Amino acid sequence: MFRFPKPGVSPANPRFSSGPCSKRPGWSLNDLADALLGRSHRSKPGKSKLAQAIDLTREVLQVPADYHIGIVPASDTGAVEMAMWSLLGARGVDMLAWESFGYGWITDAVKQLKLQDVHLLEADYGDLPDLREIDFDRDVVFTWNGTTSGVRVPNADFIPADRGGLTICDATSAAFAQELDFAKLDVVTFSWQKVLGGEGGHGVIILSPRAVERLESYTPPWPLPKIFRLTKGGKLNEGIFRGAAINTPSMLCVEDYLDALFWAKSVGGLKALIARANDNFAALENFVEDTPWLDFLAADPATRSNTSVCLKITDSRVASLETDRQSAFAKSMVSLLDAEGVAYDIGHYRDAPAGLRIWTGATVERTDVEALLPWLQWAFDNAVHELKDAA
Repeated sequence: MFRFPKPGVSPANPRFSSGPCSKRPGWSLNDLADALLGRSHRSKPGKSKLAQAIDLTREVLQVPADYHIGIVPASDTGAVEMAMWSLLGARGVDMLAWESFGYGWITDAVKQLKLQDVHLLEADYGDLPDLREIDFDRDVVFTWNGTTSGVRVPNADFIPADRGGLTICDATSAAFAQELDFAKLDVVTFSWQKVLGGEGGHGVIILSPRAVERLESYTPPWPLPKIFRLTKGGKLNEGIFRGAAINTPSMLCVEDYLDALFWAKSVGGLKALIARANDNFAALENFVEDTPWLDFLAADPATRSNTSVCLKITDSRVASLETDRQSAFAKSMVSLLDAEGVAYDIGHYRDAPAGLRIWTGATVERTDVEALLPWLQWAFDNAVHELKDAA
């Protein structure tokens, strides 16, 4: 039996997962009726659908005309690893990590590719490494938006225009919600299951002319799996970037991505998507500022994500607990909200500090964020009483 009354209003859409993320407002399976099902992705209509997705990505994301865009296997993970396996090793590399996925890319570089000249720049959850320590005469691999810590780089000002190495940017959870300065980025990757709420399993890789030059002038010393091969006969495989996918994509997922891109255009394009995410974040930010038991995991306001918002519970009754009990407390709040159908999948990432993670990207409505806030207080109050009863 709950000790506190439930709020009177619930979110119309309780989906606040940080990936796969909420579908666009008004989404329906009926909107995918034009999906090219039961046909080859290599057929003329299949290639046309994939090419359309690439063209709309360029338009909405405002990708420069001389950058190449390809749809690749295995979500953002596959796209990042494709870039690392294909491009690294030509010179030393600086690897940045301040959350789970950045550390995963370090594992790939050090333990899988076994690169010898690797410089690690690391920070704890909630902080950024000192970006002034990056050597841009080397290649650089970094996440733009740390999905599991809620910490992002504030902009691309730290990247010089006259850099010697390549910048490889994992931009999932940032693309379509934050401003990416493509002139400073040589490889950009993301999965459409994030800000646009598409279905999982597919990644997008964007290559600058500098990245293409590296691909055509450098051959890695290790074997490349077929799904990582971006060149053919020593030249860029242009077909990948015109709708000829490396392996079989789901045309249902492609249709869903097209639907999301058309929706993005209908609401005003990139500027409007960023504004929607900022507006959602502002509603949550106001609540955090007025709530003494809650704070952002990101210490610096300039580095706080407007999509994957990670929160920590600062109340002394919880913060003084052992780590596993802090985690159990946060999970009890998450379970309460899930059981009420108010918020799904808002627990902290498995490797991250205990707390909550709430998605506020462009497909979420501000009214739903606002309706969630009193429920967070309700869940906290009930979880505190459960904690007292267990003591």
